[in-house]
Amino acid sequence: MEETKNTVQVVDIQFRPGQKVYYFDPGKLTIQAGQHVIIDTARGPEYGICAGGNHMISEKDVVSPLRSVIRIANDQDEKTVEENRAKEKRAYEVCLQKIAEQGLDMQLVSAECSFDGSKILFFFTADERVDFRELVKNLAFTFHTRIELRQIGVRDKAKMVGGLGICGRPFCCASFLDDFQPVSIKMAKTQNLSLNPTKISGTCGRLMCCLKYEQFAYEDLLKNAPKAESFVDTPEGRGTIVDVNLLKQQVKVRMEDQPEVIQTFGNDEIAILRSGKAKKNEPPVPTDLAPISGSGKRFKKEEPEEVPMLADVRFRYSEEVEEETPVIPEIEEEAEAAAAAPERKNNRRRNRNKARKPQPAVQAAPREAAKPQTEETPKKFNNNHRRRYHRHQGKKPGNAE
Repeated sequence: MEETKNTVQVVDIQFRPGQKVYYFDPGKLTIQAGQHVIIDTARGPEYGICAGGNHMISEKDVVSPLRSVIRIANDQDEKTVEENRAKEKRAYEVCLQKIAEQGLDMQLVSAECSFDGSKILFFFTADERVDFRELVKNLAFTFHTRIELRQIGVRDKAKMVGGLGICGRPFCCASFLDDFQPVSIKMAKTQNLSLNPTKISGTCGRLMCCLKYEQFAYEDLLKNAPKAESFVDTPEGRGTIVDVNLLKQQVKVRMEDQPEVIQTFGNDEIAILRSGKAKKNEPPVPTDLAPISGSGKRFKKEEPEEVPMLADVRFRYSEEVEEETPVIPEIEEEAEAAAAAPERKNNRRRNRNKARKPQPAVQAAPREAAKPQTEETPKKFNNNHRRRYHRHQGKKPGNAE
């Protein structure tokens, strides 16, 4: 019983196809979608099209006062509507001619004639205020009826004229949108769209209405997504976020140890160590802070293996087994020569040092026992000894000086 008291029966009516839907009280009439009806409005009786048959809605959704449906349109009403459409077409052409004659800076959009023919309403757009008082006088003298000029915006113009959007479908405002929703450039930034005006603007020159459709979904995804330039820890090490994909819930991370490496991870695979870009006086993230990767240095470069020298090629010794293992038998002779070279060099050095050591002094023999030197004297003397030998040849060694 309470639900019955809080609901009311209505029908959905449109004045023109694609325009806003209004609620009207059907009374005792049963109206089907698509039927033409005559309704009561603040401007008097009007002709409309039923967009939705009899149905119940909550009283909270009803805008007071709820006007009623007078009757279902008959043949005479259809004939009157056709005459009004022809009158609107002629009024549009005459108004364009008058605007050109007076040189007014305004663009005429459409002309609408009331159902009873008591008023003609002209819609136009203009960048600034326009003095159209003289134009109203000329139009009233021509049609002998009440004339009204109403300035509208470019979005209302697109809704009334219609057309195709960049997606290839009819304008949303001219097909199913009842009211214009506020759209801001912040929505394009949130959705990571290009800020090029030609790509995010509609035919009317304003931001596209469809930016509003997914805004709530993006705002919800942003709650669980990390910010760009955040410092995070991943299974492969630590790094900085360079790109965020909201729809896929993934991020691209530039690794700390290898800046040229960029890897993709899911939002649930990373741990945020610093949210957003580092501030000027903010301390750096500790190097040991890596809850996922552990050390945070998974991309450590491997040192190249050392190339064995020639002396180490022949044998390779193992710590466990103390036995020689030949590696390259073909160069055995070269390896032996290389190994023996240091030994020969040491022998020569040892003999040279031994020759340089001072010999113990020999006691001179008595003069009587001394024998004169002959030509058989050894010639292993230096130059000084050789000169002295020739100079004192034949003398006793004791009288050499």
